[in-house]
Amino acid sequence: MVARFKKRKTRIEDIRRVELIEAAHRIFLRAGLKGLTSVRICHEAGMSQGILTYYFKDKEEVLFEMVRYANRLLMDSVILNLSQARTRWERLMAIIDGNFPEGTFDRNTANAWISFYAEAAHNPRYTSLQRLFYKRLRSNLVSAISPLVPGDEMKEFVLGFAAMLDGLWLRRGHSTDDVTHLQARMILVGYAEKFLGPERTSRLKALPVKAVREEPSTT
Repeated sequence: MVARFKKRKTRIEDIRRVELIEAAHRIFLRAGLKGLTSVRICHEAGMSQGILTYYFKDKEEVLFEMVRYANRLLMDSVILNLSQARTRWERLMAIIDGNFPEGTFDRNTANAWISFYAEAAHNPRYTSLQRLFYKRLRSNLVSAISPLVPGDEMKEFVLGFAAMLDGLWLRRGHSTDDVTHLQARMILVGYAEKFLGPERTSRLKALPVKAVREEPSTT
């Protein structure tokens, strides 16, 4: 009886933790990191005030777990797109599409991520998550175009790709003019085509995807 009770208690605690993380994520997308308070998170989750510290050490822990959760959603979307690619070029397009999701490339989401980047400048835990994102982005890009792009050139391509990716999300958050996901996609596709040139672009469109092992999302 005791063993069964402990097992059930652990399961309920896990569910409550997930509910609080998801509630924090919804607030994050509406108001950014600065809008996250313990009271608002508990209210969003439909739980009593003060329950947060029962399931988490403090508010900072739930914020960190929320950012991991948000990052995992983006990475899972990219991985799903990659699994459906038939050529190396389609693989590159899958990475672009995964980073500009049609339903969430909006001003609120953009500003939420901008608030995270600002916090990462002086929060080592957020910095580690940011570095992990760039590491996975590079890994995915290498898996798409590495057969035709040597090491030094690959480094330059990834740097430019990441800078444009960040810049487009920044523009979406701060500009009064709408930047749609299709416009953002077109800009990055244009960057890739110009960097690679017509010959390599054409070869990538014809080069089939061989067995490429996806890096699992662990954040």
